[in-house]
Amino acid sequence: MISNQILQNTIEGLKAITRIDLCVMDTEGKALATTISDADEYESAVLVFVDSPADSQVLQGYQFFKVFDEHQLEYIILAKGDSEDVYMVGKIASFQIQNLLVAYKERYDKDNFIKNLLLDNLLLVDIYNRAKKLHIDTDVRRVVFIIETKNEKDVNALETVRGLFSAKTKDFITAVDEKNIILVKELKQTETYEDMTKTAKVIVDMLNTEAMTQVHVAFGTIVNEIRDVSRSYKEAKMALDVGKIFYSGRNVIAYSNLGIGRLIYQLPMPLCKMFIKEIFEGKSPDDFDEETLTTINKFFENNLNVSETSRQLYIHRNTLVYRLDKLQKSTNLDLRVFEDAITFKIALMVVKYMKYMENLEY
Repeated sequence: MISNQILQNTIEGLKAITRIDLCVMDTEGKALATTISDADEYESAVLVFVDSPADSQVLQGYQFFKVFDEHQLEYIILAKGDSEDVYMVGKIASFQIQNLLVAYKERYDKDNFIKNLLLDNLLLVDIYNRAKKLHIDTDVRRVVFIIETKNEKDVNALETVRGLFSAKTKDFITAVDEKNIILVKELKQTETYEDMTKTAKVIVDMLNTEAMTQVHVAFGTIVNEIRDVSRSYKEAKMALDVGKIFYSGRNVIAYSNLGIGRLIYQLPMPLCKMFIKEIFEGKSPDDFDEETLTTINKFFENNLNVSETSRQLYIHRNTLVYRLDKLQKSTNLDLRVFEDAITFKIALMVVKYMKYMENLEY
């Protein structure tokens, strides 16, 4: 259904050009948009006209018109003025509103199609049949972005995203839940994942500036067929979750850059607990003091470089070596040995994942 504001803008625009008063009513005689001050007085006349077989008729000095949507009566238009062009203007108003109905219906149908496509609610044959009817290309490059907002039903954020991409009619903006805005973006053959990262950063910056809200943006892999759009959506969802666990400092996450975090995210919880028990012999990284944890993280940041790590921690090289030796005695893992460092790094990530899952359960 067309919004009342759109209807009001349409008839006000026509009145400004023609100086003819117009009113759009529903089939029960209630005014939805009007430039007439006493529109309520014509409710009974509208009800009489609704029951008549005529598509247009003169009643109480007004020209009445019917507007149909696939043979279903949707609106009644009243037109009145001193000009002899009242009938023509009324027909133009009917034609414009008819076109708006078609446009809004197609937009709704496309939105409904994209939602079902993302959620895997369509058979393969239905995907291609419906895409053809809705004039949606089936064999172009696309990628799915998920924009997670802090607040549920963030209208400002949604309108900002629409304003950023609505000019490109082949992009689709929709939502399947309360907090996430979904952008299905059509790509040129030359666009790469680096371009996708730039697009995601533009979204973050625009929402921060225009909608005054902080968001996280994740995107899946680029697909070439419309049937694979749901896969890109699932990948973007996973990227959003994995990003929260392992890369909380980033506000843009690409599925293709998740690394080992993507594997850990798919591990069953009993296997994670068994792994941590074997590595730390019943202990947990949570038992390490703040100084030890800082040393470990800085050592990894500097690619196991002792000299650079000690410089950034403002400690003597021997002090760092002492801390690493102490850690080796308690865990049997020497972070200066590549294999042990990998094991320790994975263990820390597994602990992060376990904490995240435990918090979800509560």
